[in-house]
Amino acid sequence: MKIKQISHFKSHYGEELFGSLPSNEAVYQYTLANKNGMQMQVINYGATITGLKMTLKSGEIVDVVLGFDSLDAYIDSFGLQSPPYFGATIGRFAGRINEGEFVLNDEKIVLHKNNGNHSLHGGAESFSQKIWSVKNINKNKNPSITFTHVSPDGEENYPGELQVDLTYTLSEDNELSIEYVARTTKDTVVNLTHHSYFNLDGHDSNVLEQELIVNSTKTLQKTNEGIPTGWILNIANFPYDFSSPKSCPEIIDNTFVLNRKEEFAASLFNKKNKLKMSVYTNQPAVHIYVGGNCFGEIKGKENANYHPTSGICFETQNYPDAPNHGHFPSSILKENELYYHKTIYKFQSF
Repeated sequence: MKIKQISHFKSHYGEELFGSLPSNEAVYQYTLANKNGMQMQVINYGATITGLKMTLKSGEIVDVVLGFDSLDAYIDSFGLQSPPYFGATIGRFAGRINEGEFVLNDEKIVLHKNNGNHSLHGGAESFSQKIWSVKNINKNKNPSITFTHVSPDGEENYPGELQVDLTYTLSEDNELSIEYVARTTKDTVVNLTHHSYFNLDGHDSNVLEQELIVNSTKTLQKTNEGIPTGWILNIANFPYDFSSPKSCPEIIDNTFVLNRKEEFAASLFNKKNKLKMSVYTNQPAVHIYVGGNCFGEIKGKENANYHPTSGICFETQNYPDAPNHGHFPSSILKENELYYHKTIYKFQSF
């Protein structure tokens, strides 16, 4: 493939070599930008967002997602004691599946386990570590890029060949839109999400002074291994009630049941630079996680030292372990059906 170096502020698009896998397969980084100077960078390894830069009213430019400067760092991060999945696409199934097992059409499916006795975020070699193909690029107004990936029947022991199209779009209203469309050749389970760690004060700061709102007063009860028990807890007026603004907590790793009367899921506001991000989705839940720790083993972008409160994830998705709970929203995708998931991260500078 020919390498192109294009001024994204003129054409809304750029492409460059990002690195090579041990197999010598090339990985490319693509840049999209809108007329306001909002800029997104994404690599085809894991369809991973590596940068998201906003231009504030003051003229300052802030990169609001954590990431790495090299492909080697992204690859090595999966060997950390708690892989961060910076900016990655999560699949086939976001969150944990208890004991890596579920029953589908009266057949017991036993998955590969990569989180103790459980399966997490799709297994040992998930969508986050695959090379995605570029299917389409729109270089004009509301620039977008569509990646596609085919997961073979039986990969990580999931049934069915699953084809996923993933489109990132930057709107002229400073929205990052993420759309997933998936089809399967056999009945299977699907739960896709995006795993950027956001920090509106810049990727090398912390999120503890930023204000969090979640459109929910219910959360999934979980075991100490992060597995849903099946109970849905009312958290109104309790510490994890973020229906009104509260500072980001130091520790949170919870799935919130969303108010389905509207698509607003959550928001984050940085009082220092007056930057706000609002999250909208058609999914039934958002899993919120504060983290980003690289344990001093891998440097982040611009030589940053990422720590336990470096960023916050808004993982819009179905409930974790949904295949094992009949009263949870169904995660089954049938052979003749279409999976569609849309999430929008909207940015406003005041």
